[in-house]
Amino acid sequence: MKNPFRSTRIFFGEMIGELQKASWPNRTELRDSTIVVIIAAIILGIFTSISDFALYQVVDLLTSLVS
Repeated sequence: MKNPFRSTRIFFGEMIGELQKASWPNRTELRDSTIVVIIAAIILGIFTSISDFALYQVVDLLTSLVS
């Protein structure tokens, strides 16, 4: 039977090795990327709100015409 502790140790050793190979952003790149993500989230939220409001108005109009 395989030793689970050995497998876990090997996994974490390989994971640390891969993380050391990765290129990490510097402070300005991280700040700029964060600003882009926040702005995109705000734009998506506004679009979702406007779409929800418009669809609600259309459904409300159609149901008022039927009843």
